[in-house]
Amino acid sequence: MKIHSILTSLVLGFACAYAEPSISPSAEEKPQADEAAPQTIPAPSPPRPLGSVANQGLAWLAKTQNADGGWGQGGGWRTNTSGKQGGRVEGDNVADPSDIGNTSIVLQCFLRSGAKLENGDYSAVTARAADFLLREIAKADADSLHVTSVRDTQLQSKIGLYVDTFLAAQILSDLKGKFPDPANEKKRAELLDMVVAKIAKHQQDDGAFAGNQGWAATLSQGLCSKALNSAWASGAKVDLAILEKDHKQNAEGLDRDTGVVAKSAVADAGVDIYRYASKLGGMTRFRQNNDGRRTELNATLVSPEATAEEKEAGKKELAEIKQADADQAVLLEQVAGKVKEKAFVAGFGNNGGEEFISFMNIGEALHAKGGNDWIDWEKQMNATVAKAQNEDGSWAGQHCITGRTFCTATALMVIMSDRAPVEPAAPIAAKDQPAGK
Repeated sequence: MKIHSILTSLVLGFACAYAEPSISPSAEEKPQADEAAPQTIPAPSPPRPLGSVANQGLAWLAKTQNADGGWGQGGGWRTNTSGKQGGRVEGDNVADPSDIGNTSIVLQCFLRSGAKLENGDYSAVTARAADFLLREIAKADADSLHVTSVRDTQLQSKIGLYVDTFLAAQILSDLKGKFPDPANEKKRAELLDMVVAKIAKHQQDDGAFAGNQGWAATLSQGLCSKALNSAWASGAKVDLAILEKDHKQNAEGLDRDTGVVAKSAVADAGVDIYRYASKLGGMTRFRQNNDGRRTELNATLVSPEATAEEKEAGKKELAEIKQADADQAVLLEQVAGKVKEKAFVAGFGNNGGEEFISFMNIGEALHAKGGNDWIDWEKQMNATVAKAQNEDGSWAGQHCITGRTFCTATALMVIMSDRAPVEPAAPIAAKDQPAGK
């Protein structure tokens, strides 16, 4: 699917061009804007101040930052990469170096809390973390899908070998405009384009990635989906065909009448909430982008300067956007019902990093939707997450992803879902250019 870019001036001049055409066509001939614009969602209430649960968690993360600015797993087992035997290695003496995946999610958590790089609470923590990420991601090769030389983490083993890459794309998008130093901002943008190009190069026609094995790889696939859409919204070089393939993957197995999602080729560990939440997270971020794209395409349909071919292409893409938004709506409705089921929310049966990721994705989608479904979910999650917090302010998973770094960051993201962005991306015509152009 190829978008025909329209200059920003066309968007700005839309009202005049439509109200006073040089030749007045008949009602039947007048170009019509898309009638499938989404329902207006009331602006959400401002986020509440952070409570003691969140503040204790943030303080624990700040205290456990490594001297190099990053974070490791924060304990727990690691995959044995010695080649002598498989399985896990664990114990007090197991090395726990800083890695890109854990550091990315922690910095994302701090940014969502309101922390800045240049001043205020935790600014020294976030600035060191951002420097670590710029330094480490810059070491990535140009060909593989890896961005890290660390290969033995719980994240990679349980939710996908390339999870660090997807989390890197997300945090590099979130950091846009946050660096006080223009040189670092430029480096951030260049690294994001590099990571997006790596993802695009390895994305298959079905939207998935060969070799991204994991116990519940659907979770890293969902993180990738959100990251690609966030990168597009931040102005990175993301070909819209990449987002289309990504949505194809999210829509795989979706019953468009009921919102039920069948199992797909991407591993989900047989846990429904992992599959549903991952697809919903990606679809929700895609829908937010679609609102901005719809504005630009509607300007094309009524522009006297757009060609017939451009208008026809615009109509086609608007129809595809309408279907994608309908996919998200029916899935969201299904999930809003399923979260009332104890067994669905229980996930694998007890708290782990996989559950916290799923709760985060659902919370962000319900927050964007608003209404009683969001109010009920937020109340439920605040109680659930607070009950699982350790005395030192951290969270530790009870299965699989047990590292306190990732579990603490994602648990905090769950109770900060009211701070997730819900506004659509502004139309930027240059966004539809293929990566590298």
